[in-house]
Amino acid sequence: MNDTTSKINRLEQQVSELLDLCKRLGDENSDLRAQLKHLSGERATLLEQKERARTQVEAMISRLRSMETAA
Repeated sequence: MNDTTSKINRLEQQVSELLDLCKRLGDENSDLRAQLKHLSGERATLLEQKERARTQVEAMISRLRSMETAA
C-alpha cells in the first residue's frame, strides 16, 4: 500500500510539473507572438522608410544628371 501511495504521489508531482511547464510555455508563446507582431510592424515601417529614401536618392541623381547635361 505504501508503494502505491508513493507512486501516486510521484505521479501527482509529475503532473503538477507538467502543468507548470505547459503554463510557462503558453506564456512564452504569447510573449513571442507579441514580439513577432511588434517586429513585423517595425520591419514594415523600415521597409517603407527605405523605399522613400531610395526614391529620394534616385530623384537627386536624376536632378544631378540633368544639371550635368544642361551645363
